[in-house]
Amino acid sequence: MPSQVFVRGMLYLSLTVVGVPGNTVVIVAFLLLLYQENRLLTADAIILHLACVNLLVVGVRCLLEMLASFHLADVFGDTGCKAVIFVYRTSRALSIWLTFLLSAYQCLSIAPPGSRWVSVRSFVSNYLSFVFLILWTLNTCMTTAAILFSFSSKNESVLANDAINVEFCHVNFPSKLSKQANGAAQVGRDVVPMALMTLASLIILVFLYKHSQQVKGLRSSGGCGAGGGSGGAEQRATKAVVTLVTLYVVLYGVDNGLWVYTLTVRKSMSSSLISDLRIFFSSLYAALSPLVIIVSNRKVNSRLRCLTQENPVVEKATSLSTM
Repeated sequence: MPSQVFVRGMLYLSLTVVGVPGNTVVIVAFLLLLYQENRLLTADAIILHLACVNLLVVGVRCLLEMLASFHLADVFGDTGCKAVIFVYRTSRALSIWLTFLLSAYQCLSIAPPGSRWVSVRSFVSNYLSFVFLILWTLNTCMTTAAILFSFSSKNESVLANDAINVEFCHVNFPSKLSKQANGAAQVGRDVVPMALMTLASLIILVFLYKHSQQVKGLRSSGGCGAGGGSGGAEQRATKAVVTLVTLYVVLYGVDNGLWVYTLTVRKSMSSSLISDLRIFFSSLYAALSPLVIIVSNRKVNSRLRCLTQENPVVEKATSLSTM
């Protein structure tokens, strides 16, 4: 096996090993919460949806790329390439927009009572399923090019000068104009939520700074009990969202920079290195974001503790019953 293929396989293996269990843990934790409380808060529902989409990103793309790199399985025929690239691009785009939705909702949650933004937050909560449907429809429609122009790399008869090489598959655009138009649409789809979530995060950071200054003022004036309880939980939630947004902006910023390079450089199909780097950085967010959620979200932590504590109890009860 060539060293480049081995390194490629190991990189995708690392993403799979981290991303699949991490997102699965988050999904299971929130499903347990839904089962126990028969409802999910809006932010929790968004995080659950985000974890499901990130699991698709890692499971569909990284796992299959790893298996193909090590020659354990190969689904990258013409139909397989169309399906994998379509699902990957759709779920990747949804991951971006759901991160924006989470940051926007967290930003709305710190709006003062009586503000018009409170009504916007209530609208999002009441029609969250409709918001999810819009995001799915929008991003699915924008990735239809993957179905039309994706082919297996084995099918050299359809290879064109404007094709984008993604190792086992290539996206074969009919012309340079169609390639650049599709690329510009994808960049615009990513940049818009990036700008909006960055703005929302800046607002959250300003709020946290002002809140910390108020707490210091209360403490210096002899006040007690400031900054505890729900205020601490709210700050943890806002800091977690800011961390997710920062992670997104860094990784997807690199991803989109490489995508722009792919669109502008000539003979981009000659090597799959750029495409591999793009997939790695965008999938890295899907793999690392559940770790941020697991560390920062108390609801996830409490459900995980319950699961780990129940097993010894069950084993102990079983042993006593046999005596």
